[in-house]
Amino acid sequence: MNKNDQSKTGIIIRFALLGVIWLVLVAAIILRTEKFTLYQAFVIVASGIIVFVPMYKKYIGNDGKH
Repeated sequence: MNKNDQSKTGIIIRFALLGVIWLVLVAAIILRTEKFTLYQAFVIVASGIIVFVPMYKKYIGNDGKH
């Protein structure tokens, strides 16, 4: 396993771990509210954009060069 393969594996693990944590928090928001509103949907979508877009741009958008 060369350094490039290890880097790709690390990136996949980071995305997966962050995705799982984000999904748990989203599930907590949805399950703990009595009524799901448009504002809550906006907060969930906005948080996903804030969390995942910078990581995508850094690791995937630049062909993995960081």
